[in-house]
Amino acid sequence: MTVPSPAAPTTGDLLIRAAADEFRDHGFAGTDSNKIARRAGFAPQTFYRWFKDKTAVFLAAYRLWEDEERRVLGDLVRRGADEATLVEATIGHHREHLRFRRSLRALSLEDATVRRARAESRLRQVARIVRGGAGSALTEEAVAVRLLQIERLADALAEGELADMGLGETEARARLAALMGELRRPGPGQPNRNPDMALPMM
Repeated sequence: MTVPSPAAPTTGDLLIRAAADEFRDHGFAGTDSNKIARRAGFAPQTFYRWFKDKTAVFLAAYRLWEDEERRVLGDLVRRGADEATLVEATIGHHREHLRFRRSLRALSLEDATVRRARAESRLRQVARIVRGGAGSALTEEAVAVRLLQIERLADALAEGELADMGLGETEARARLAALMGELRRPGPGQPNRNPDMALPMM
């Protein structure tokens, strides 16, 4: 039996990947559509055949980032990783994308479209966790509160904010692990049907 080969990436896919790399390396303000197109191997005018503006491709790169984090954590969960391992993977992913994360935080305060996309991303995460079994023990609001705490702590650890104050990070890592444990734990009598659905992501 022949296994079909994966579809070749479209020009749009290549532009999104190039944009994600640009935003990771230089942040939103540090790049432009010409640099993104060139990094993807296209003439600058190609960009506008696929995206309205730099914000549009930033949002596509954000969705790609979200999917990648879910994939990384999902692989770890399937291999039986504990919360401490998930914490380190989450911090590492945030650290690898510091400039992108800084841009996301700033833009979500300044741009209504980015703010709405960030809220939608968070709601997808809440729904995934609730479907995974945690919803029987926690309300959607309670899940969202825990996700926001995870997000803020992961960013703070990735940025070295506690180290800036001359403080250790043991308590923050322990708190992150506890929060992730709460989100992965199914409610009474509710088996965790799908480990991917119960993954906390930011």
